[in-house]
Amino acid sequence: MPRPRPPLDPGPERALIASGKRLVAGLDEVGRGPLAGPVFAAAVILDLARAPDGLADSKALAAAERERLYGEILATAQVGIGSASPGEIDALNIRRATLLALARACRALPCRPDHALVDGRDLPDLPCGGEAIVGGDARIASIAAASIVAKVVRDRLMARLGEAFPAYGFHRNAGYPTPDHLAALRAHGPTPYHRLSFAPCRAVNGR
Repeated sequence: MPRPRPPLDPGPERALIASGKRLVAGLDEVGRGPLAGPVFAAAVILDLARAPDGLADSKALAAAERERLYGEILATAQVGIGSASPGEIDALNIRRATLLALARACRALPCRPDHALVDGRDLPDLPCGGEAIVGGDARIASIAAASIVAKVVRDRLMARLGEAFPAYGFHRNAGYPTPDHLAALRAHGPTPYHRLSFAPCRAVNGR
């Protein structure tokens, strides 16, 4: 069960807005660790007067709560979504592909932000100033909102891929290296959506 956490207050965003940075975007990604599927990122500019109740790191929320918050975020905030494909992950490596997805998400926003708060240690190529915040998805409301959007979008895609490739259990494991996924990979080899540069895929692809 996800661990309950206190709701996040968008205090850091308010401080930045008070300093003159009117549009503050939170950025986060999901899907660095799976063996299959894209890495997704989202950028969210919250309307602080209408920020949804219960924002938290997506990993701390049950699926039904993520879905509820996803709908509320899309209805009240400005949202951009970006991704990097398995092929781009293989060509660039997962770190660089993740930064690419984050940059795409920021540029997909309907307006250019004045400042970006990015979960993690590295800043992507941004059209504005920004700062990287380790553990930001558990501390910053707009980053938490971005984590929820990215998680829901990616999980929905992996559920569709699970219907197309039922042997791999993508609808259950979202592409992560669970025992059933690894067994299917050994039995059937990789799909076009697997990351061939990742060791388990590389091992069976080279047989």
